[in-house]
Amino acid sequence: MKDNATQAANIGKFQNSLVTADGQARASVALTNPETLWFNTGTLCNIECVNCYITSSPTNDALVYITADEVREFLDQIEDRGWPIREIGFTGGEPFMNPEMIDMTRAALERGYEVLILTNAMLPMMRHKMRDGLLALQQEYGDKMILRVSVDHYRPDLHDEERGKGSFAKTLTGMEWLRDNDLKMAIAGRTVWGDSDADSRAGYAAFFAEHGFDIDAQNPGQTVLFPEMDETVEVPEITTACWGILNKSPDAVMCASSRMVVKRKGAERPTVLACTLLPYSPEFEMGETLAEAEADVHLNHPHCAKFCVLGGASCSG
Repeated sequence: MKDNATQAANIGKFQNSLVTADGQARASVALTNPETLWFNTGTLCNIECVNCYITSSPTNDALVYITADEVREFLDQIEDRGWPIREIGFTGGEPFMNPEMIDMTRAALERGYEVLILTNAMLPMMRHKMRDGLLALQQEYGDKMILRVSVDHYRPDLHDEERGKGSFAKTLTGMEWLRDNDLKMAIAGRTVWGDSDADSRAGYAAFFAEHGFDIDAQNPGQTVLFPEMDETVEVPEITTACWGILNKSPDAVMCASSRMVVKRKGAERPTVLACTLLPYSPEFEMGETLAEAEADVHLNHPHCAKFCVLGGASCSG
């Protein structure tokens, strides 16, 4: 939905999936080690953030609620394909807006997968049905489930600058409930304010200590700091030669180890995408099955370069 800004900043680039603007072979990534299968639970969210990459909001239903039965169908496909999946991830929108969120989580946990849920820990999660469901899952599956809470900045004013006045306080209430009920938490922060990594982690460490949150600010898997995806900034295209120049393996890029399932508004069936970051780019839609999603991914988008290859980010735990 932000393609116009992207095209203006990178005019002439990212036009051909096989060749860069200067005629070099474009880099691609094979699905070498599928560890995480993501499910987008729907783009509806209780809030509307300033820089939401998927433009979630209380009115955006471009991606509709996926169902527990549809999730189970893909869990069956994992087994049929022999994918060595370790983790099932749920993202949105706000996952706890989806009325079948607890059922979907249980479907993954009862198959033995670890589950990662991305949430703002606000009112949708705090409904009685969701809290009761989380407590039942925690009692049965314990540390197999992690809720990664979006705390854009450890300072309330900066967090609210992104998510709306009063958001920090509501998220904090949710986190305190998770803490008091021994549910495992991680944090997702952002680097849009230009803090150094060390300063950010020190600030989060103080925030965790103040509230008694058992989260390691120095562990990138527990405190994930995402580089900002500014689509108005020009970025280089990634060629096959870049792997050697950057001393980086394509196996380290997110699409070597994950895929995301979404259900588009009006569609009869869900579809599989190459990447969690590109829900609206048709080129990265791979088909309705995991078998089709085993194809290589050509890095033909600015996010591939800035966020994944150069930024080194990963959405997984």
